[in-house]
Amino acid sequence: MSQTNTASAASIQSRLGTLAVIPWAGEHPEDGADIAFLMAYSLGDGIEGPSGTETAVLAAAEESGLPVGGMILDVAQTSRTDIKVLVEGGKAVLTMPYLQVTCPVPEEWTTAARLRDAVYVIFASRPWPEAAPGSAVGEEALRAFAGDQDVLTSAAHFLVPVGAIRS
Repeated sequence: MSQTNTASAASIQSRLGTLAVIPWAGEHPEDGADIAFLMAYSLGDGIEGPSGTETAVLAAAEESGLPVGGMILDVAQTSRTDIKVLVEGGKAVLTMPYLQVTCPVPEEWTTAARLRDAVYVIFASRPWPEAAPGSAVGEEALRAFAGDQDVLTSAAHFLVPVGAIRS
């Protein structure tokens, strides 16, 4: 008799640990105009520690159909309805499997998101415990983590259309 082990949602969630999001806007190399970024990452405090967290993020990305390693999924070109970014009142809300988070965003971020009608999301598999929610993250620390080649090549990359509350 053989048994196949599959990761349940609860198992992945407990291994992910604390998930957080950090926003920034920056120049897009193709056209020089700003693009809004959200980086989702774990603090590495899942039940299996940082290495278990990394494995769990990769499993969550795979389960969600998100490409890892540089290919960018354009969510608008898929039938995915479980990945959304809502921008309203100086806040962004990212909703995707295993993560729903609200974060304050600066005006230049909101402007970039609205002009492009999309947000570039990076779901990092490498933990970033130094960037705990509520702690200050300087530009150099953000640049070092978000620009690290190992972080980028082991992350899921996807472009999400911007949603807004309609009255």
